Amino acid sequence: MLQSDWKRYFSLREAGVYYALVLLMIILGIATYMAGRPSYFSAINLTNILYQSSMIAMMGVAMTVILITGNFDLSVASVAALGAVITVGLAGPYGFWVAALIALLACGAVGVLNGSIVQFLGINAFIVTLGTLTAIRGLVLILTNGRSLLVSTPEARAQMAAFEGGKVPIQWALYAIGIAMILWFVIRFVRTRGTGQEISVGIPWGIAVGIFICVIATLGGPTLAVAKPVIYTGIYTAVIWAIMTFTTTGRRIYATGGNPVAARLSGVNVNAYKMAGFILSSATAGFAGILFGARLGAVNPTALQGAELTVIAAAILGGTSLFGGAGSVVKTLVGALLLFTLTNGFNILNLGANYQGVIEGTVVVAAAAIYTVGGRNKGKKPA
Repeated sequence: MLQSDWKRYFSLREAGVYYALVLLMIILGIATYMAGRPSYFSAINLTNILYQSSMIAMMGVAMTVILITGNFDLSVASVAALGAVITVGLAGPYGFWVAALIALLACGAVGVLNGSIVQFLGINAFIVTLGTLTAIRGLVLILTNGRSLLVSTPEARAQMAAFEGGKVPIQWALYAIGIAMILWFVIRFVRTRGTGQEISVGIPWGIAVGIFICVIATLGGPTLAVAKPVIYTGIYTAVIWAIMTFTTTGRRIYATGGNPVAARLSGVNVNAYKMAGFILSSATAGFAGILFGARLGAVNPTALQGAELTVIAAAILGGTSLFGGAGSVVKTLVGALLLFTLTNGFNILNLGANYQGVIEGTVVVAAAAIYTVGGRNKGKKPA
């Protein structure tokens, strides 16, 4: 039984995105070395990948939650652009913090609008959020008058720089997180085996991730530091993961998307959880937009156009079901890293943008095929 459990834990379906990321990093490391390019495994390059992927990863985590509830949100990139425009436009006269709060509330209101139309009018979420995507993008054009906005007030720019800029040393924090994860999951493993219950897939992978974090901390050394958006994304992902894994709320979210009829009969307020998914998605997009606006203290009307596809691709690479009831925010995080690792490697190797699109699209389709076929085979009994 234990052998079959471990075979399941490390199967292509359960761990494919981890294998893909590790394999891709090895290939890119060898390719850059042989091509005489700058080292792919340099601390500067690796932390740069984390920084570049942080905003998409954060929105991808929220997208995973809404997909688990059985809904869809195509408007995230437009909502993030709205958050950036409001932040940059109001930071000068009202200060950064007031502008950021208004942006967050405005973006959250978009989530309420999306959720209300889907849940109470019964219109398909794909259609609703596609319309919202277009409408919000038009609103962005109106607010900017088709021109770039710039924060000219020194005080506001300083507040933005303090919020988004700078790096934070993380070696000892990584050690603490890694050791805590290892101990936590080892204790859960021992307790679960003692009761004779089936071991959760997350336990061995939690131990593996804890060990990996400790290895990264050791290799990085005392100078290992990451940008603040990476810290924000890490904290946000940890909170959502804990809620989805250990709380009644998380179990109800999975039940809402997996079998809404059964969930409703069990006393779960399905409409409330689906609505909360839309609000979380839009509010998270708003926060990402605030980070985007604070990064340069400026924004243009076409900002983040098309980024919603990258967000959805990260969730798909992480194995999140488009039909609800299944998904992992940690795997979505790895999916986002995989996409930006590809982009980073292409840039180092000076590979043209046309080839990047072809390869990235192929990777997404291949991942979806692996998860779909793996799901079918899972249900088949061996002969």
